[in-house]
Amino acid sequence: MRIETTKIGRRGAVVIPAGLRRKYGLEEGALVVAEAREEGVLLRPAVTLPLERYTPERKAEFLLNNAVTSEDYAWALKEVKKLGIDPKTISHEKPRRR
Repeated sequence: MRIETTKIGRRGAVVIPAGLRRKYGLEEGALVVAEAREEGVLLRPAVTLPLERYTPERKAEFLLNNAVTSEDYAWALKEVKKLGIDPKTISHEKPRRR
């Protein structure tokens, strides 16, 4: 384990040495978690995941396309109508009869 020294700048900015930035994939603008520990402050990369907000149309598409039986499909149609959407306007396939 290699230890490097760095300074704290104005407004508390800390420069992480280039070798450590490369090793941990820290680029400009990367998010890190600053965690208080008994022995000091631990900085570690933060994990972020994209979040998709579903529009009513996208919800309707999920409901209609995930129907497996005719009963599922009938229920999905009712749910889509509750969203205020005409099911005919949503691209989907009806479940096949077996």
